[in-house]
Amino acid sequence: MRTRRQVLAAAATAATSATAGGQAPAAAPASMEVGSFSVSLAVKDLQVSKRFYEKLGFQMRHGNGKTWVVLVNGSHLIGLFQGMFEKNILTFNPGWDQKAQKLASFTDIRELQRRLKAQGVKLATEADESTKGPASFVVMDPDGNQILFDQHV
Repeated sequence: MRTRRQVLAAAATAATSATAGGQAPAAAPASMEVGSFSVSLAVKDLQVSKRFYEKLGFQMRHGNGKTWVVLVNGSHLIGLFQGMFEKNILTFNPGWDQKAQKLASFTDIRELQRRLKAQGVKLATEADESTKGPASFVVMDPDGNQILFDQHV
């Protein structure tokens, strides 16, 4: 089994040799600003999990303290959710920076949804495109991991 460092070194070598060999790198899709990133964890006991992450330096930023909390450590966000979903979720929040503060400008979630659909990404749930403001949608990556796009502004 290769270490993370070995995998990254191999990727860097492959990228260097591809461009050095005269091959142009594949064109990347247009940039898509998806907002702040956090991991939403499905937990068995919110208070036990909250105390654990507080030992790692996280502090409560949002939540009701009974079924969910959002914890912050610098620019890192972790959401803890008890009884709200079964699996962990990668979460992007268009319109928020990493401190959950509203951005002056951002790409609306409905526009992100349209771009992903245009690229052939299948959505598990969709935002209502006739609305404005808060909305959400979910996609699944090729390995079945849920990715939530959740706009609060």
